Amino acid sequence: MSIIIFQDLTKDDKQLLDRYYRSGYYENSHFNFTNLFMWRKPYKIKHCEQNEVLYLTCEWEGELYALQPVCAEGHWQEAVENLKEYFSQQGKPLAFTGLEKRFAEFLDEQFPGRFAIQADRDNYDYVYLADKLITLSGRKLHSKKNHLNAFRKLYPEAQYLPMTPELLPACRDELEKWYAAHIEAMPESIFIPLERDAILELFADWDYFQLKGGAICLNGRIIAFSFGEQLNRDSVVVHVEKADPSIRGAYPAINQGFVEHEWSGMTYINREEDMGQEGLRKAKESYKPEKMIEKYNAKLID
Repeated sequence: MSIIIFQDLTKDDKQLLDRYYRSGYYENSHFNFTNLFMWRKPYKIKHCEQNEVLYLTCEWEGELYALQPVCAEGHWQEAVENLKEYFSQQGKPLAFTGLEKRFAEFLDEQFPGRFAIQADRDNYDYVYLADKLITLSGRKLHSKKNHLNAFRKLYPEAQYLPMTPELLPACRDELEKWYAAHIEAMPESIFIPLERDAILELFADWDYFQLKGGAICLNGRIIAFSFGEQLNRDSVVVHVEKADPSIRGAYPAINQGFVEHEWSGMTYINREEDMGQEGLRKAKESYKPEKMIEKYNAKLID
């Protein structure tokens, strides 16, 4: 059994995490460097590479969790044993968060009755077919197409622009307006300012993170922007999407435009979870996901 020594996640770890996550087929939207880096501070994300396994932990409200170890399935058993020992040294039972279904099933089969495993519906990812987000064809998406057509009729001068370093200052301006409006409406939210800080950090070193983004420009002003990256061989994860809610159709316009212009060659678009927010759930369900990526939490009970 090996001793795991964790280190804080930093920007310099991108190459390491990219190599591990690209070595397998992962569908969980959190299983990429960008997502973990964006939330590394509030969740105190740490990592350790050892014997062809990438270990990750996080903390929230005083609780310590392990993320799913990133490795070949043949290393899963060893990785779990090492994590059990590490958590024991911290005086805590091993607890996992955000597991993909395959790993949750592995725990249930290889450690029968030893883990309490629960589905985490609030964090299921919504995954859509790229071509459906582009065409918005069919009866189920008729209302979305109507909103997009209304936007194009009302604002024929609106332009889609690919994200470039030169465009980032205008996107920052739109972000600050969005942030000010939402923090006023939800002053108790801790996630809105944390997300703002994370986005600004990515903007400050845009080329390094190798993301793709796009924006809608209307009369010289950015009214919406989005960015994401390839998650696996056939899927894209959209990390962020912001738009001026006072402009009818701005959200459908950036949603459709970003996929059409940047990701038309991909099969699936992962638009992440709804976090249990009723409004967000309704919005994500309204686009009729092709599938949901289930996530599970597990805690050692013996």
